[in-house]
Amino acid sequence: MDLGLTGRRVLITDAPPGIGEGLARAFAEKGCDLHRVARAGDHLAALREALPAAHPAIAVTVQPLDLTETVAINAVMAAAGDVHILVNNAGAIANGNLADVDEARRPEGWELKIFGDINLRRATEARMKAHGGRSPDDGIRAVGVNRGPVDTDHFYAMLKQHAKSWLGDEARCGEFVERYPLKRPATVHEIADLGHFPASDRSADATGTIVTVDDGISSRHSIL
Repeated sequence: MDLGLTGRRVLITDAPPGIGEGLARAFAEKGCDLHRVARAGDHLAALREALPAAHPAIAVTVQPLDLTETVAINAVMAAAGDVHILVNNAGAIANGNLADVDEARRPEGWELKIFGDINLRRATEARMKAHGGRSPDDGIRAVGVNRGPVDTDHFYAMLKQHAKSWLGDEARCGEFVERYPLKRPATVHEIADLGHFPASDRSADATGTIVTVDDGISSRHSIL
């Protein structure tokens, strides 16, 4: 199915490896040029070599950068150029209860996950409006993906932490997964495939909405 994404330029933020890498590969398969921003420079460099090798028609640029830095947003916009699609996937909120997440740790996650997201969206929208778009009247759309647990290192680190706190043994983390309807987390590929569809011409009427994909876990009121 042609999603009409060929030739589009996509800006993706994330802490690789993980969902961001999956999204980069998914957009590359659809013929998109990519600008990838993350802290891990070595991983970004490897992806910069691998994706054009697999998809010679695309261009890939990478930018090792901490998005919480004061000058980060301006630096990203200068390096990324004119983008058609922004995928904000960077950041992780600290795990734990009120006692675990103290005053020193709390701002770390929020600075990137919340304020970093807002600041980058604001800058990207301003660039798009300068070229004739005004959300949503002139084609700038916004769709959120509310995902459940995904098969990544971060997910299993979280499960081990909870298993140690609640069950007294991090090795029992698999017991939480057994409670999921499908007895497993989603794969990165499954989330990535969903991620590029809302950005496509096939989803041109979708904006101002959130798509939940969590195996029905939210209907059970808990991810654990």
